[in-house]
Amino acid sequence: MKKRTQLNLKRIFTALPVPFIVAACGGGDGGSDSPPANGTLHVAMTDVPSCGFDHVYVTVNRVRVNSRSNAGDNDGGWTEIALPTPQKVDLLSLTNGVLFDIGRAPLPAGQYQQVRLVLNANQGNSLANSVVVSGTTNELPLATPSATQSGYKIIQPFTVPANTLVDLILDFNACKSIVQQGNGSYSLKPVVTATPLTVSGAISGFVPAAQAGATVYAEQNGQIIRGTVADANGQFVLTPLIQSSTNGTYDVVVVDNKLPSGHATGIIRTVPVTASATTTVATAAAPITLPTSATNTVSGTATTSAQASVRALQTISSVSYEIASTNANIDTGAYSLALPAAAPLIGTYSSTLPIALSPAPVAGQYSVQAISASGATQTNAANVSGGGQTGVNFSF
Repeated sequence: MKKRTQLNLKRIFTALPVPFIVAACGGGDGGSDSPPANGTLHVAMTDVPSCGFDHVYVTVNRVRVNSRSNAGDNDGGWTEIALPTPQKVDLLSLTNGVLFDIGRAPLPAGQYQQVRLVLNANQGNSLANSVVVSGTTNELPLATPSATQSGYKIIQPFTVPANTLVDLILDFNACKSIVQQGNGSYSLKPVVTATPLTVSGAISGFVPAAQAGATVYAEQNGQIIRGTVADANGQFVLTPLIQSSTNGTYDVVVVDNKLPSGHATGIIRTVPVTASATTTVATAAAPITLPTSATNTVSGTATTSAQASVRALQTISSVSYEIASTNANIDTGAYSLALPAAAPLIGTYSSTLPIALSPAPVAGQYSVQAISASGATQTNAANVSGGGQTGVNFSF
């Protein structure tokens, strides 16, 4: 069984075992008669929380890296990090800094551009990749087109210095990656990012234990960068996050949209992140406490050929925050989003805790945005302050 480790930014992976099986084809910086100086790349995987599922299983076979962003499957320059045996991992267990250790490999020092995540295929009744819908117990097959051949492509420049261990974290956003089909089956449309730990840190905090299970996001300009779920004690950890001097500050968004009743959304703006450190936004003694709220739904359809993803945004003082998202059914175009009806509470980061939060004047008001596979975008207004809203449709 592969080891899952809790992320420690100060002492991460300093005592790793002998490298896993490695197959190298070329390198990053050739052209010299003497062998190039090597560094070491270590790869691990974590997950953003998933909506509507209790388990999302994938079976990891190997990771491939290349110095060219446009390198094809059969081009040179690939280095493979392979597990001794493929490992089936529940992505939903990889939250709050828990990592799935894939392995490490020596690489010629230099810059790399492309990462491929390769999965095993489902074979007959043997499910390498599957989901368990919330409230059920059966594993349902998860189709993974292209993942078992060339692997899922991730374009992320990173540098491997000579004689240095570089930690690269693959963040698999299960919620945005799973698409339902009209017959009730599921397929994977992967949303995966890669972050080098050399320039990253963390944000941590607490909600009350009664709000355990709330989803917490680190966002920038209305885009989710990282996400997690508050644990049984109400604690959450958002990591890895690129340091603010490189990537700007983050907005922490707490969402508890359980049906039919959850809590109002909480937003803490402009939270800074320092490399190899943790920024605290709330403590167990003074957690982010949010009032209860009815949860209502917005539903509709998007043109099936669009293969659209749908998200709900709230805009406060010209800044948008993503509150919920889903993928439209790939065959019917149907979608549904659960959204808090109460006004969100918002405040600005301060190192002096607790951070004061005040209601924003947008109770129940959302912009529902559909994004097609081609990148076309449409937006409709929706108001759930007085109940659910149906027929919020998109035609591409």
